[in-house]
Amino acid sequence: MKADYKNWVPKSMVFGALAATAVSIMLLIVSEHFTTGKLHTLCFILFSLLLLASAVCSIMFISWYQAFSYNGRRKLSKHIIEGVAEYVKIPDGGTGLDVGCGSGALTIACAKRNPKAQIIGIDRWGNDYKSFSKALCERNAKAEGVNNTAFQKGDATALDFPDGYFDCVTSNYVYHNITGADKQALLRETLRVLKKGGTFAIHDIMSPIRYGNMQRFIAELKKEGYEKVELMDTTNDVFMSRREAMRLQLGGSALLTGIK
Repeated sequence: MKADYKNWVPKSMVFGALAATAVSIMLLIVSEHFTTGKLHTLCFILFSLLLLASAVCSIMFISWYQAFSYNGRRKLSKHIIEGVAEYVKIPDGGTGLDVGCGSGALTIACAKRNPKAQIIGIDRWGNDYKSFSKALCERNAKAEGVNNTAFQKGDATALDFPDGYFDCVTSNYVYHNITGADKQALLRETLRVLKKGGTFAIHDIMSPIRYGNMQRFIAELKKEGYEKVELMDTTNDVFMSRREAMRLQLGGSALLTGIK
């Protein structure tokens, strides 16, 4: 049995854009044969714009799908997951938390690097990513021969764990998807459950428009006694190049790491 971590870009998104492109072509052809005068001109403009938009989306989504595929040539998802996992250090007998575990990729990668620790992966597994589930995470852990993981439903905005419960907390490309939430507040909630002396590694699109002033946030953490806090730009040939980040709309991706 082989692990199946799925793709960060749902197939439905790709197929939807391709279907919209096909429908636009059909509408353009039909309007060309069955309309005249002003209506013909209006239909031509409208359906041409629709075709252009759907074609651009199709190309973009296919590009994303290929880049993030675990079975493709680039394997960007795998590269990022393994890169984040390198920063996860958990003492023997300790416990780590992966927020928004999806298909279990980062949870399992952390478990492999920390075989004597227990890693808990939580996710809401909602309609946005129907192919991801708790059962899928458990199958992937089994396929990877990992037995120090556990998966359960959870809410990143209100973690169901007491203060200072974990030796490590981590997350990858999760918080930017939570609409309407203060991203720094989400970071605070994640760090709330981290023990004194524990480590954290949180990767996301931490652009100012989403996260606000992160340098000020880091300064606040240091004033509160965090031993070490660093913000690393992962589009500067760390996980990807700036050009690739812009093409895949991942500009602003950064890794927040440190010790409490």
